Amino acid sequence: MINIAIIGASGYTGVEMCQLIEQHSQLNLTAIYVSENSQDKYRNINELYPKLQGNLSQVIQPLSPQAFEDIYANNDAVVLATGHEVSHDLAERFLNAGLSVFDLSGGFRFKDGQYFTDYYGFDHKFPELLSQAVYGLAEWNAKEIKESKLIAVPGCYPTASLLALKPLKEHALLDETQWPVINAVSGVTGAGRKATMTNSFCEVSFTPYGVLGHRHQPEISTQLGCDVIFTPHLGNFKRGILATITVKLKESVTAEQITAAYSRYEEDKHVRLKGNIWPKIDDVVNTPFCDIAWKYDPKSHHLVVSSAIDNLLKGAAGQGLQCIVIHFGLEA
Repeated sequence: MINIAIIGASGYTGVEMCQLIEQHSQLNLTAIYVSENSQDKYRNINELYPKLQGNLSQVIQPLSPQAFEDIYANNDAVVLATGHEVSHDLAERFLNAGLSVFDLSGGFRFKDGQYFTDYYGFDHKFPELLSQAVYGLAEWNAKEIKESKLIAVPGCYPTASLLALKPLKEHALLDETQWPVINAVSGVTGAGRKATMTNSFCEVSFTPYGVLGHRHQPEISTQLGCDVIFTPHLGNFKRGILATITVKLKESVTAEQITAAYSRYEEDKHVRLKGNIWPKIDDVVNTPFCDIAWKYDPKSHHLVVSSAIDNLLKGAAGQGLQCIVIHFGLEA
């Protein structure tokens, strides 16, 4: 049995992580935490989320000095469902105590610390940890996830985009003179539990944001190995992401080569190839799957590929669980 604690358990991704660990037969959820100044401390998680009543009962503890000692002593791993800077500050302490760290934030997703200054607004102080961290795209980095004790779980937009694009890049099918163009829409849970005037459900109208400057653009480009144009949109629905991507392929590429490239997912439990049925958000919400479909125009050599995920599961907690299972060699 692998013992795991969760920090940041009261947020949307944190509570999803709680449920997934609680439901896994080889994992033990030892304790759940929030910051010492959080209003959620000392409340039962099922008071915040009544849907959990009868399935999960854990009192949320403040992350006090004693809590750190308890985590060190009683766990094999910790999940950080925290803000980027909080994860940045916490990870080293748990790694030094010998724990494996699964970070759901963006705090360790780049090797180059300058990206954090440019896109996250803080200077990264742990370059040695950035060199150790593994990008936790489960279908592509399983060997590295197994070997590293610091796993940076990908962002939700990058997960949807990279799963759709990486087979094409791996098989050298992309026309390198034209950048892939990614248009993706997310539900409001992607902005977190605390509502503002820009993400409150009553205020949301389908709109682009972060145009030509969103922090997930360099994450996608870095992991794909080529530049992309990425435009996120906020949709007036609760959860899910749909990415529709237009790419130009090399003139010699055939439809059979495209099918062969995506066939690498045929043995993956969490990626579903949909043939000529375009993905829908309703089909993936509350599931750990990524649904992918594509259509190719051999005359213009353009390919449109679409992928759909649940932003809180395959785009966060569900992929975190995949990384935990891979890392510890557990049953899926």
